[in-house]
Amino acid sequence: MTIDTHFFKRRILTLEQAHKLLQESEVDSIQYEMYRSACVKEFELILEQAGKLLKKCLKPYFHSPKAVDKLVFKDIFRQAAQHDLITIESVERWIEYRDNRNNTAHDYGVKFAETTLILLPQFIQDASALEQVIQQQTND
Repeated sequence: MTIDTHFFKRRILTLEQAHKLLQESEVDSIQYEMYRSACVKEFELILEQAGKLLKKCLKPYFHSPKAVDKLVFKDIFRQAAQHDLITIESVERWIEYRDNRNNTAHDYGVKFAETTLILLPQFIQDASALEQVIQQQTND
């Protein structure tokens, strides 16, 4: 099974760089707003890609690909933990990331952005770890 993680890995690297530049920017500057927007967008893209890629990893564990295709985001991560692809603690954090995104889906203002920014250091670690898991599944 081959799963291409190039786009996913690129999004993680972009988020890391945007987050670094955000932290170096003055809070009231245009640069801060640009990097904050980039962080939020990359957060959203990584979340979506994480679910899609992990779903591909789960297909060998199910009786049919259609059964996996029916899983919703949170169930994808729960199933990944049941099959020892990720830890329960990691699942809880991914669910928190998704809830953050869902709870603020219609609020693209400063509140959503600032809430998301608090999650970013751990999110970047979790996304990188997930990319490693997906790569390992591809190599097995």
